[in-house]
Amino acid sequence: MDYKKTTAAPSTITRDLDKLDIDTKNIYETIVIISKRANQINRELKEELSSKLEEFASFTDNLEEVFENREQIEISKFYERLPKPNLIATEEFINNEIYYRNPDEDAK
Repeated sequence: MDYKKTTAAPSTITRDLDKLDIDTKNIYETIVIISKRANQINRELKEELSSKLEEFASFTDNLEEVFENREQIEISKFYERLPKPNLIATEEFINNEIYYRNPDEDAK
């Protein structure tokens, strides 16, 4: 998914818990679903950022040399400005964009 085009708010929003647990009927289950999705998003963003910054890696042994690469700084700032993974996951959950299932209910 393209997290750069997300509609999630960049800062924290107070949510009504009664509206969040409409689908699951259990707020704790809802929080677990959102947190697991946030972990997935965080992992994907971290891998993407690492691969982009790897292009700028220099393997010099001299500690006195510090190179400031403007492109590297801009990439880092862009990822810092993105909404946090938990906000993206919450927005996805509200918009019913997350597939989840409960194995206990499937067994019944």
